[in-house]
Amino acid sequence: MINICVFGAGAIGGFIGCSLSKAGANVSLIARGPHKEAIKKNGLTLISNNKSETFKLKVTENPSELGKQDYIIIGVKAHAISGIVNQLKPLLNDNTAILSAVNGLPWWYFYKSNTGTKLENTYIDSVDPHGIIWKTLNPKRALGCVVYPACEIEKPGTIKHIEGNRFSLGEPNGINSERLRILSDLFIKGGLKAPQKKNLRDEIWIKLWGNCSFNPISAITGASLDVIGNDPSSRLLIKEIMEECQRVGKAIGVNFSVTIEKRIDGASSIIGHKPSTRQDIEMKRPLEIDPIMSAIIEIGTKLNIPTPMLKHMNGILKLKADYLGLYKRSQIIEDLTI
Repeated sequence: MINICVFGAGAIGGFIGCSLSKAGANVSLIARGPHKEAIKKNGLTLISNNKSETFKLKVTENPSELGKQDYIIIGVKAHAISGIVNQLKPLLNDNTAILSAVNGLPWWYFYKSNTGTKLENTYIDSVDPHGIIWKTLNPKRALGCVVYPACEIEKPGTIKHIEGNRFSLGEPNGINSERLRILSDLFIKGGLKAPQKKNLRDEIWIKLWGNCSFNPISAITGASLDVIGNDPSSRLLIKEIMEECQRVGKAIGVNFSVTIEKRIDGASSIIGHKPSTRQDIEMKRPLEIDPIMSAIIEIGTKLNIPTPMLKHMNGILKLKADYLGLYKRSQIIEDLTI
């Protein structure tokens, strides 16, 4: 049996955990607080397509209780991974693969990326301060993932699947490895779509295109995607940010398979939806700013590509988040270097 630990059994992590358990994997969860206690007492309940199913899964706050794992699914947000790397060590054997189900540019991005730039096999400081994740976990363990489903924790111990069931997967070097095939097969057996992509980075940037533009505007204004995309002023700003993002992406070999206008129209067609960054403000959770904005700016700076609008929006969003007490990257770095 395949042993899989989901570290961070929130909305997406819990959804994945339930699906992999349904596929026959031996799934363990790392959770905390009321959510953990509810899972421990009653199991983890998944509501999907108006049906409710409860999964009896092992749950703990202490990874050392679980033993070595074949796969680790990281369900915490990208900005929190640096803070948990040492907790992952008891779960690792020589062949443990790590999949980070996060938004934005992942910590392993330039591992075997074949970009033809000086960034090859370097870490992104905005995502991985001081290379702590890279040095501790080793990017050879990494599997890539682009997350599309929308889920929420309805109450402790209960996850509601709202829409979508695709998780695009890929190796950093694009090969069709055995470990990738096994995990993709488990996702599919559990009722999910899990295509194995040779050029996953292209898909990462197509999603990032929307994250770096719609997300900050929604976070600041409180408006939904359709309202933003159909407002002439906001749409123009979105376009300018996307153009900067595209220039940076193309400089490192990314192929953008759709036009900016189609990408904007696609996001604008989703009625009433507020992206995760706005949801985090409303829920008073720390914002994931660096992997969806600062990382693009950092790459642009290193390659001498101007990103003025991204920088303006990044600064304003960080000001708002700092004012609300929801952005503390400097404190995270300080804590990790003590």
